[in-house]
Amino acid sequence: IADLAASCCSAFVLAALARGSLAVGMIYLVNTITGLMNAFQAPAAAVVTGILVPQGQLGRVSGLNAFSSSLTTVVTPMLAASLTAWKGLGAVILVDLATFLLAWATLLLGIRIPEESPRQGRAPRGRLLEDCRAGFAFLRARRGLLYMMLSVAGMNFFSRLAFENILSPMILARSGGDSRVLGLATGLMGLGGIVGGLAVSARGLRGGAVKWIYFPAALSFVAGDILMAVGRSAPLWCAAALGASLPLPFMGAGQNVILYKQIPPAMQGRVFALRNLLQYCTIPLGTLLGGALADYVLEPMMAQGGRLALLLQKIVGSGAGSGMAVLFLCTGTLGCLTSLLWYSRPAIRRLDD
Repeated sequence: IADLAASCCSAFVLAALARGSLAVGMIYLVNTITGLMNAFQAPAAAVVTGILVPQGQLGRVSGLNAFSSSLTTVVTPMLAASLTAWKGLGAVILVDLATFLLAWATLLLGIRIPEESPRQGRAPRGRLLEDCRAGFAFLRARRGLLYMMLSVAGMNFFSRLAFENILSPMILARSGGDSRVLGLATGLMGLGGIVGGLAVSARGLRGGAVKWIYFPAALSFVAGDILMAVGRSAPLWCAAALGASLPLPFMGAGQNVILYKQIPPAMQGRVFALRNLLQYCTIPLGTLLGGALADYVLEPMMAQGGRLALLLQKIVGSGAGSGMAVLFLCTGTLGCLTSLLWYSRPAIRRLDD
């Protein structure tokens, strides 16, 4: 149903484009509907994964998901740009509709999803608010899961403050507007996710799953944000892009293994929906705050050359983009420290039991 709604949005855009009436407001509306449908699709897909995949293979499947996501991140924009230049935007939308039909036919005809799995009892049917209350009650009674979700929400906040927000303007500002350097760095971010996803899918996770959440997260903040902050050349920026993305599939796989292990199948839909709410609610806040801090606080501070600015210039350098580099330095340091502090909490460590 979610993909069907998204495909209807694509068809609506195609029709508006053909009539010559496509407007920016329509794009906002389509994105809103698509995002709303994703809120339903993501928990459902997570539950189906738990039904179809054996317990011991969940880590590897998470690695394959990360691999496919990173692969589409790298390949799809290039294909879309080439197709747009060759045949126009309408051809891109037609391909989108064709892929929906292919995926829909595969799901309908090639995959049987049982209503109840061997590990699953029938979930009690309730009203929306009752389901939400049941999900929150489940998490309150299991503080380790709640703390894990809150910790990932913090990681998402730090990530959106800098790396997934002001990376492009910082590299362009510090490289003299060289778009080739930016393209190489962003491409290596996707490559890191591909390599990390393949590594997880090939080897799985060894030992407890909790460490595979917090140690890769800490490594990503150090090798990504901090190296990006102190780097002043294309090789270091590219290394930071690779270092930031390569550990992430391990982190996602560790979290998924714990969730499927700790949450009864009958509760997974409600708890996964709440997980998405808790973990992703910090993303828009980080996006808005990161841009404001860079433009109105840190860049002017570094340009004015006060005592603190002179001290920070010894670490991140000076000139255009140095204020954004300071923000990367802050997110890398705070993200690493908080990841290790969360790992030290007994309630989280007990999730491996």
